Amino acid sequence: MGSEETGLFPMTLTDLDGVMEVERLSFLTPWSRRDFLVELMQPFAVYIVARRGEQVVGYGGMHVIADQAHVTNIAVHPDHRGQGLGERIMRRLIELAAERGAERMTLEVRVSNTPARNLYEKLGFVTAPGAVRKGYYTDTGEDAIVMWKEPLAEQAAAEGQQ
Repeated sequence: MGSEETGLFPMTLTDLDGVMEVERLSFLTPWSRRDFLVELMQPFAVYIVARRGEQVVGYGGMHVIADQAHVTNIAVHPDHRGQGLGERIMRRLIELAAERGAERMTLEVRVSNTPARNLYEKLGFVTAPGAVRKGYYTDTGEDAIVMWKEPLAEQAAAEGQQ
């Protein structure tokens, strides 16, 4: 693996093989290649990849519509977890959402996904009282917690100064 830097880039069609590998290793019910192809064609969809050398080691995506961004998915290759990469991807999505005029961001997270929930809280996401989608995850029937972050512009501006 060496000491290659991990960079964040807009997702392209050439990234899909690597994205599909990360997707398959990360989720019980992974998205299909077609799902990602459809997403990449949407004008409101924003997807980024984390690459170390030529290898896709993570990705994240969202929809930005009007003043709201909705995170659709984020994943990091199991061999690259615990290195702050998920946080880098999320911070970049927040920045990109603000650049596109979003004032708030939302996402769903599995009740059992404590590491992700902790990350989102660290980034300023909060759970509104009663914000649970019962049986949201069809693969297990698990509930999802709905989390929100606003305003985005302040954090995005702070990120740009670092």
